[in-house]
Amino acid sequence: MAGEYEDSLPAHVMAHLNGRRVELMRSLVPEGRVLDVGCGTGALLALLPETYERVGVDVSDSMLEVARRRGLEVRCASSERLPFEADSFDLVTTFAVLHHLIEPDVVRRSLEEMVRVTRPGGRMLVWDHNPLNPYWPLLMARLPQDRGDEKLVRARTIVDVLKLQGMQEVSLRRLTWVPDFTPPRALGVMARLERRLERLPGIRALGAHNVVTAWKSN
Repeated sequence: MAGEYEDSLPAHVMAHLNGRRVELMRSLVPEGRVLDVGCGTGALLALLPETYERVGVDVSDSMLEVARRRGLEVRCASSERLPFEADSFDLVTTFAVLHHLIEPDVVRRSLEEMVRVTRPGGRMLVWDHNPLNPYWPLLMARLPQDRGDEKLVRARTIVDVLKLQGMQEVSLRRLTWVPDFTPPRALGVMARLERRLERLPGIRALGAHNVVTAWKSN
């Protein structure tokens, strides 16, 4: 997987998606220590500026080898048992990982671990596929990282776990609409349309990703 993972989506579409992710991360925490849970090859972490101390975890050694070649600090570990002390990070993120965990208890324990390692005053960002978006089954059938046993996670599940763990300002947004088949010349138009769709009542509920942010109180 490590050799083909970064080519699973067209480069211009992936660049747009990662640009949106980085934009949000920087708006939440402009600098500090950040942990990306399920970092894969570290492609996203590598886009963050040096104002961050960047750390990643993943279960795939082959993925992490690519991340290490990028000069990133990474560890091989499960999302259920993060190898860090409590209150260690200013920002804890996970992108398109939860639906690979399949079992509800594993999803819950992973979110609880993310809360545990977030510093008081720090932020969490959980970004995953939106089960309400009808295109995901078609796209996931073609992606090499999806084997067919994935289980999409409802936004309510994420929100409820974070609230039960005492997280504050738990906010849900549905973001991104640019599909993988968008030609490069149409990306600018689609990106502008995407921002409009994200603001439309009703329609915005079908956005590609559930994006949940939260704050850990002091």
